[in-house]
Amino acid sequence: MNRNNIWIHVTLAVILITIAAVLGQIDRWQSTLRSAPALPQQNEQQLDAADDSEGTSIPEVLVRFKPGISLDRIRSIASANHDQLADEVESVDGLSVIDDLDNADAATVAAQYAAMPDVAYAEPNFQIELDDPIVKDYERNPYAHDLVLREKDGPVSLEPTTPNDPGFDAQWALNNNGADGGKARADIDALEAWLTTQGSEDVVVAVLDTGVDFRHEDLRENMWFRPENIPAYTDDELGEFNDLNGYNGEDQISDPMDDNGHGTHCAGIIGAEGDNGIGVSGINWKVKIMPLKFLGRGGSGSASDAIEAINYAVDRKKHGVIVRIISASWGSRMRSRALEDAIRAAGDAGILFVAAAGNDGTDNDRRPHYPSNYDLPNVISVAALDRTDHLAGFSNYGVKTVHIAAPGKDILSTWLNDDYREASGTSMATPYVSGVAALIVAAEPRITMAQLRERLLKTADKLDSLDGKVATGGRVCAANALAGKAQDHQQR
Repeated sequence: MNRNNIWIHVTLAVILITIAAVLGQIDRWQSTLRSAPALPQQNEQQLDAADDSEGTSIPEVLVRFKPGISLDRIRSIASANHDQLADEVESVDGLSVIDDLDNADAATVAAQYAAMPDVAYAEPNFQIELDDPIVKDYERNPYAHDLVLREKDGPVSLEPTTPNDPGFDAQWALNNNGADGGKARADIDALEAWLTTQGSEDVVVAVLDTGVDFRHEDLRENMWFRPENIPAYTDDELGEFNDLNGYNGEDQISDPMDDNGHGTHCAGIIGAEGDNGIGVSGINWKVKIMPLKFLGRGGSGSASDAIEAINYAVDRKKHGVIVRIISASWGSRMRSRALEDAIRAAGDAGILFVAAAGNDGTDNDRRPHYPSNYDLPNVISVAALDRTDHLAGFSNYGVKTVHIAAPGKDILSTWLNDDYREASGTSMATPYVSGVAALIVAAEPRITMAQLRERLLKTADKLDSLDGKVATGGRVCAANALAGKAQDHQQR
């Protein structure tokens, strides 16, 4: 065989080997594809939608179907419109979260559903953003100071009610002695209230916010933990949640740890452990804080996220958890009938809903703010006061739609990673009302939601500065609330 023939044969051999290798690989690919399970049609649609909407969010609409429309019918309607049922809100009959798989304009999709004969109403989902004005670092005071209870309605025996928390002297909202430009007695009368009760571990307050740092040194003993006799939360559409420490609407597998700070600050106002020699004191020395995380690291979430978190609280109440109060320190100018229905459902379950009035410095009677403006029997709207008992400049007001005021400026409370900070906003005022509500329930466990709301409003300390600004004309007063005593009008 000559040299040319040799190279011809070598070339042919290489070609044959290459072809065999390619055919073998193709055969392996085909075997792999044959053995892999087929994707369900719904998952394929989800993948297509994800590909089509890269870099954008998939529009959602909140649709409430009329009574008697079955879940199968709802799924069929959604599928016929190339949509899918993302979630059924069990606490509100017929309320559904619908994903549009075509990534169409949400308002257009909502209008299409609203026109359907089976639909009561439909609306676009919308974003909710925190809007509190100021957060300041706080240098922790390592020394506890002796505090003296001032006389208000005659001599009062103090003894066990002054907590030894080193930051307590800076908590003017609980005991205002006039320091730092404040006005003595311009507070919620916590020291007097604590003569009756310092709270109870049997009372659960849900903080609907950015989550809570449940490992914080001053909060961990007062955090709610799902009891062994309560089943894990499972949603037919969303699946099973890791709710040992509460609810996380952003990621059902993760716990509701705060990654923003806002929710932790609000939680500390309600229930930082009192008299433990650490940090600050909450209105309740003992309580159980249930985090309902629906706002993310940047302080934003959506109406559907809030609704699903409220739905969780209602579900836990039905399973035996004593959730009596939801504290909601956020809001929007957008009105949502779906969110209103979810809050109404919470009221039907016996849960008080305390909401921030907002921080635009405007009149909510003329320019509504939600959820605080919902005219529901379980809603309390809260304005913010400074340390001189005057309405804070940023606080919204409204003699018809804002019910009561509470301290909300330069408020010291817990922050992430065992820290403490001052913050201002109606977000800070709201948990003062929630915290006082929890104190009342601790003292009177059988009080109804309607009685609780009435007690908070009727026992407010009347202030001249709030005339024509809030419905009660007053500031929440823990001592009056526990005594069931209405306070006469005061010059402040």
